[in-house]
Amino acid sequence: MANRDGIVILDGGRRLPRADILHQNREPGLFSRFSTTQLGGMAIAATLSSTPVPRDRIGHVVMGMAQHSHRDSIYAAQGMRWRGGLPHDVPALTVARICGSGAEAVAVGAEILTAGLRDDPDRPFAVVGGAESMQYPFTAYGLRGRKVGDAVQKYGPVEARSLPAGTYLADVLLAGLYDPSARLSMANTAEELARRHGITRAEADAFGLRSHVNAKAARDAGWFDEEIAPVQVQRDGAASAETVRYDTHILEQPSMEAMARLPAAFEQGGIVTAGNASAVVDGAAAMVIGKESDAARAGLRPLARLAGVGVAGCAPEIMGWGPVPATARALKRAGIRGADVDVVELNEAFAPQALACIRGFAKMGIDPDRVNRMGNAIALGHPLGATGAILTLTCAYQLRRTGKRYGLVTMCIGGGQGIALVLEAV
Repeated sequence: MANRDGIVILDGGRRLPRADILHQNREPGLFSRFSTTQLGGMAIAATLSSTPVPRDRIGHVVMGMAQHSHRDSIYAAQGMRWRGGLPHDVPALTVARICGSGAEAVAVGAEILTAGLRDDPDRPFAVVGGAESMQYPFTAYGLRGRKVGDAVQKYGPVEARSLPAGTYLADVLLAGLYDPSARLSMANTAEELARRHGITRAEADAFGLRSHVNAKAARDAGWFDEEIAPVQVQRDGAASAETVRYDTHILEQPSMEAMARLPAAFEQGGIVTAGNASAVVDGAAAMVIGKESDAARAGLRPLARLAGVGVAGCAPEIMGWGPVPATARALKRAGIRGADVDVVELNEAFAPQALACIRGFAKMGIDPDRVNRMGNAIALGHPLGATGAILTLTCAYQLRRTGKRYGLVTMCIGGGQGIALVLEAV
């Protein structure tokens, strides 16, 4: 069972709303002006404002980020740290396990506090989380060392008019979704899982519909309110700023008929569509963790205990299967059975991928009806480096709200991995 002086997540963690990379598919997204470090900084600032931990008691920052998407991304967690209001003597670490980066940050932060190698007794708490701006750039490759205009390009900006005719820009977002080891895009690995598990287009569409219906019901019931920190944005041409309070991708009137009309997006005759795949959004989340004994001495209220962590590999062509072996390891580490799990937050990279995992979970005794009762990435979005942290917060608050004991947070990882966290309500 979990260590009674294990790591706890303190009450007060916050996430930003998840905003589509394009607003209504017609104009720049609501968060398009924010870099990943800015989004992470907002989440940290909101968390520190909501968690009664003195800032001089924070000893580490660990934040997940998947892609270097902006000119300040190389500073990553360090940029999030100072933007979040923490002083310069607090070290910051960026972790990158692609789609699992936010969950990995929780695990690494816990290990820093418990391994006895670099924990600080005077500053026994850590900020952990993740952020991702999916506003990935368009890039020209292969210019360095080549003649561009009147000179050989070594470094610095490039004047577009000096580029040779036929030069094109690559979309880094699209490029990053192709795995050369599998020789497949991420969506095609989900198609492969559908073939292996006999998952139909109707089943995938029904699952996508369920995600939107559940997410809308949760939003309308106010279940996300305690975890979301609203964000002020100034849109081009607007007279005043507007407040983004909710995740923007949720469909107000989803239907199976509308889902069925969408074409296959990645394979002729395939089943993955824009309606049953995860939304591309920007987002961030943060929380404060510490040993249970340190939280008790400081009079701080724990939200949940980290009871187990599991990371596993799988074949890259079925990368979406990774949550199944990762969950088995996390359950074993926590000392519980699948039937003990009350709340499951499974990242819905693609509907057939999620359905395959749910079938795998069922063999462990995890009730499929307990998976994603508040929707997930199909309706809410998947900001790569942030997702694991967002789902951790959602699960922890859901455990408290429902009075349940054990929660599971898990996701697949491009390249063939999975990560899982088991949370126990305190």
